[in-house]
Amino acid sequence: MNLSWNDALREGVVAGVAGGALSAAALAALGHRETGRPLAPINAVSHWLYEPEALHADEASMRHTGVGLVTHHAASVLWATVYAVGRQALRPGSAPSLAGTTATAALAALVDFTITPKRFTPGFEHRLSRGALVGVYAAMAVGMLLGAAANADSPHERRYLP
Repeated sequence: MNLSWNDALREGVVAGVAGGALSAAALAALGHRETGRPLAPINAVSHWLYEPEALHADEASMRHTGVGLVTHHAASVLWATVYAVGRQALRPGSAPSLAGTTATAALAALVDFTITPKRFTPGFEHRLSRGALVGVYAAMAVGMLLGAAANADSPHERRYLP
């Protein structure tokens, strides 16, 4: 069965929102642990629009937190859609897999930190350690898996594969 663009976009939105939510929670938890400011890494995402002040914003605001969350979730939806299209192109009818979402999150990190222009990098790398970044992308992978599985049409597609 081939995945239509409508199906890919639907899965991308569901899996992306789940991946974005879980990785945003990781950003807040890791931000609190590493900087004492849970919103610092989320606010930093808005640097594409409000640099350089966004990289130093610690408090909640629509300007930084709102833009940061919307931007973060939009990127998560983009990467979850890439995952949905790739999964069906490579393995039509296959169930969502942690290996697939992890590979997609790793690709996202590679693109984010190697070829993306500095102005459009995630921004949270300015507020978190490299180890914390791994945790953020891992949370995105798990969230995408849960969202893709919840979006699946058949019981076969809803099961998790390693």
